[in-house]
Amino acid sequence: MSKIPVTAVFDIGKTNKKFFLFDENLTEVHSSYTRIDPVPDEDEFPSMPLAPLEEWMLNTFKEALTSPEYQIKRLNFSCHGASFVHIDENGIPATPLYDYLKPFPEDLLNKFYEENGRKMTFCRATSSPPLAMLNSGLQLYFIKYTKPDFFKRIAHSFHFPQYLSFLFTGEMVSDYTSIGCHTGLWDYEANDYHEWVDREGIRKLLPPIVPGNTLLKTKPELGNIPCGIGVHDSSAALLPYIKQETEPFALLSTGTWAICINPSNKTKLKKKELKSDCLQFLSIKGDPIKISRLFIGEEHKYQVEKLYEHFQMPQGTYKKLKFNVTLFEKVKDYEGKRVHFQYLKPEHYDLEQAIENNWSRFTEFNEAYYTFIHELTDLQTAAIKLVLDNAPVGRLFIDGGFNANDIFVEMLRKKLPELTIIPSDFPNGSALGAAMLVN
Repeated sequence: MSKIPVTAVFDIGKTNKKFFLFDENLTEVHSSYTRIDPVPDEDEFPSMPLAPLEEWMLNTFKEALTSPEYQIKRLNFSCHGASFVHIDENGIPATPLYDYLKPFPEDLLNKFYEENGRKMTFCRATSSPPLAMLNSGLQLYFIKYTKPDFFKRIAHSFHFPQYLSFLFTGEMVSDYTSIGCHTGLWDYEANDYHEWVDREGIRKLLPPIVPGNTLLKTKPELGNIPCGIGVHDSSAALLPYIKQETEPFALLSTGTWAICINPSNKTKLKKKELKSDCLQFLSIKGDPIKISRLFIGEEHKYQVEKLYEHFQMPQGTYKKLKFNVTLFEKVKDYEGKRVHFQYLKPEHYDLEQAIENNWSRFTEFNEAYYTFIHELTDLQTAAIKLVLDNAPVGRLFIDGGFNANDIFVEMLRKKLPELTIIPSDFPNGSALGAAMLVN
């Protein structure tokens, strides 16, 4: 019996690390996943350990190569953004993979902005809201001035997807989707790296930029198989829709972050949009695309854990709930706010929030959860509208974890009646997009 030809994709998120096989019709035929616990970096802040991730990926791939059922014909990678891997002359990581939530010294951040035309001028030029370590290019500035011994050891700096490609191919490249992901590296007017990159001696550390559909080859011991250069996950998630759709649309790609992407919106960023975490990405071809971001995955995780604890409910309770219009109308008609967000900042959208959370004011879990999702979708609606201004669309696709949350989806439908909102047919959209790039 002949083996089924497949494309392999590693889809590396902040929480879950997944491995997929897609057949020639790009239908998923196999998947597996793992979780890797963070470890403290030298400052005792959690960071993703690279060694166990690399071991899992290499072992998983080698095992798949020996499969009696599948024959791997292509390989690619999809990864979360805002992460850099720095290696020394011997190809060994020279620093931990710093977490994008790691604190950035305020005085150093102020110094950087003063050197680069002040904060909002810089942010508009690079289409990067001021996000400290989440502006991943600034991580190199952080290392240079707070950890000079580490910086001296760095020979090459990779965006995370391209590091994984390097791990399998030994080839060093950069790609537009990672560079354009609120890094603070790219000057959108000049269509080149911002001048600070040269002034600080950073450009020489960054591998050459190649098109997103470039094919390399895996190392001989890994089969000499055509291999992609990796892609930023939100950009990858957009690709299946671009291939399928002929009319203007927007995509809300959800997970740890909710990324709303409007491929038709090429308008320049305004200062207020930047303050609301609206920015531009670069497509695989290097074209700007307007997007907005909201940290809803972590917010949801935090608030639901507090709700379970207060109401003594088992894990997974919210997943069993279906949308109830009567309960929605009840929480919507309540005057005032009852949720205080842990991570989100409603004031950036001219919205208010409660001073503190007091779940004891609710008699039961369902109403408390509905109230949280109601106030969360108010923020999500505002973020979506940012990318629809001046480039309206008729349809909004939702993929990722929240597309299965009936309450979240139905509340968005109530609040955005002008849009046809469609839960996605591509639940593993970022992995599928990465597969499409190498096919």
